[in-house]
Amino acid sequence: MSAIVLLSEANIYHKEHQILADVNLTIEPGEFVYLIGKTGSGKSSLLKTLYADLWLQEGIGEVAGYKLHEISRKEIPYLRRKIGIVFQDFQLLTDRNIRKNLTFFMQAMGWKDKSEIEMRIVEVLTQVELPHVLEKMPHQLSGGEQQRIAIARAILNKPEIIIADEPTGNLDPEMAMEILKLFFSINKQYKTAVLMGTHNLDLIERFPYRTLYCRNGKVEDISGTM
Repeated sequence: MSAIVLLSEANIYHKEHQILADVNLTIEPGEFVYLIGKTGSGKSSLLKTLYADLWLQEGIGEVAGYKLHEISRKEIPYLRRKIGIVFQDFQLLTDRNIRKNLTFFMQAMGWKDKSEIEMRIVEVLTQVELPHVLEKMPHQLSGGEQQRIAIARAILNKPEIIIADEPTGNLDPEMAMEILKLFFSINKQYKTAVLMGTHNLDLIERFPYRTLYCRNGKVEDISGTM
């Protein structure tokens, strides 16, 4: 199988400012990869480039078969159907319950059959151990539960890769560990690649996987050196 993520001589920009230079990286199907670096080092800009929230202005990039360096605006929604995205701040719709949150997302992803939508929602909520929260509003859930719902939302469309930007950043250490274990479970059970941006070096030390480091405008593979 070809790589899920491929960047070659890529320069990453935020607006007119170059953040990272000459980025070369490959993520294979089923890989679990950490992305670390200080605030402002370019982690989020790199992740946003991979799901086409930022344009890849220079270099070559490909994610899930879509060429980032020549992708059109109308293709971006189709790219994102192959990617699960998890943010630090959950980004659940606060005006509707969990069932309607997930239904809204699936319809935006192109699902139409109501029975299939309902069945898939139950599947993913069971997977994140929250099958009982369908009718609850987001504010009725803890931070850890909301992040589990966000992960459930990310896997609804059976993505080829999950891109997670500081998914444990708003959680206490115990809950952060539970969320990380959930990512591991999804990665192992479904062979879904995971690229996780994090500041939490304790988690990386306890569960070492391949690690990329954003620093000094570069992305370095420091696996095995921590």
